[in-house]
Amino acid sequence: MLLLRTWKLGIRSLLLHPMRSSLTVLGILIGVTSVIWLLAISEGISKEFQRQIEDLGAENIIVRSIKPPDEGGGNFRRVNAFGVSRAEYRMINDTISTVDRVLPIRELTQKFANMGNSKVKPINGRLVGCTSEYAEVTRLVVNRGHFLTTQEVETGATVCVIAATLAQKLFPGEDPIEKEIYLPENQDYYEIVGVLEPRNSTAAIGGSLASQDFSLDVYIPVTTMRIRLSDEVTKRSGGTFSRQRFELSQITVQVKNVDDVPQTAKLVEATLRVRDPDRQDFAVVVPYELLEQAKTTRMMFMMFMCLIAAISLVVGGIGIMNIMLATVTERTREIGVRRALGAKRSDITQQFLVETITLSVVGGLTGILLGLLGPWTFVLARDGVERFAPNLYSVIPEVGRVMSPEIVPASIPVSFFISVVVGVTFGLYPAMRAAQMDPIEALRHE
Repeated sequence: MLLLRTWKLGIRSLLLHPMRSSLTVLGILIGVTSVIWLLAISEGISKEFQRQIEDLGAENIIVRSIKPPDEGGGNFRRVNAFGVSRAEYRMINDTISTVDRVLPIRELTQKFANMGNSKVKPINGRLVGCTSEYAEVTRLVVNRGHFLTTQEVETGATVCVIAATLAQKLFPGEDPIEKEIYLPENQDYYEIVGVLEPRNSTAAIGGSLASQDFSLDVYIPVTTMRIRLSDEVTKRSGGTFSRQRFELSQITVQVKNVDDVPQTAKLVEATLRVRDPDRQDFAVVVPYELLEQAKTTRMMFMMFMCLIAAISLVVGGIGIMNIMLATVTERTREIGVRRALGAKRSDITQQFLVETITLSVVGGLTGILLGLLGPWTFVLARDGVERFAPNLYSVIPEVGRVMSPEIVPASIPVSFFISVVVGVTFGLYPAMRAAQMDPIEALRHE
């Protein structure tokens, strides 16, 4: 009964100053909400990065061709050859025993048009020469038709599979299957045999793998690309010409056992450097190593976010101490009366601790409720920016556009526990100060 009476008295005292109590609760509320929101955002970002790395395949080794600086000085006769060759692709596939298979990939920037509808404007996109295994390795999902078959690749068939966004733009209101897509620059055309499901873009991963946008891709057999499109690309800019020659943009090496990935990656790089140890026209990306690094970075990132949010709780605790010190001064005469009537120092300490705990609990519970709304609020705010401020939305990093915050279950009890501990810690000094007052001096206080 005594404890219940103490709680009632403490709550009644807080309700005498509703504005002051509300502002004190607000400090704890913001701190708890910050902990949950920041950890949810960091978890969402980490999960998105890990998902993108996992999409590359833990058992894969990616070798990208890199264009070196043009030192030709605009000489049209000079051909800048770079990147991974088909001979090197075959060497890796045939000589390294831990390799399961190697996928050759060649990418070119092209303009695509609707062969049967000249009213639709041509669209710039990416032409990708690949094999039938490309969809499996890159997690592409077919919506209609089929992806490139082994037979189509072996025979060099003039067929293609197109991305969903490109299909909507080039063939509005119609089914593109069995229709033809036209390449004006090469005066070439391909029959569409498949349309893919939409896929989000990927952010840049590591220092060697740039971000990729799959929305405007056209996929053709790599054998067809070799037959119909030259390995040499001529570019004109400002009255100067440059000629480039590259055979493959990328090879994806799949290893039989994930445990062999690090050693195989070293063998692949050593094979490519046999003729020129100092060559700089390729980069090796190992998703397995990136995934391990991402998991370590995730823990560090979450700890950093938690530390930032904890500062908000400390600020809220300082607010509680400030308010309770002011309350002790205001209620000095009340303390003196209670002491004179027989209240012990522990009773006075308990009374003021009840008030600080009440403020902390109310702030913590309200903060948890608002914290649980974090993912919904984040997505709503992002959609609002996309709709009403497209220029601002365009500068948001790609990972921020596709990721969704995920509530970390442990953040809820942890943030609530910290809020109560902060309240008790910062409320203890004012409570002890009130209990230490001399009853006679307190009664004289006006």
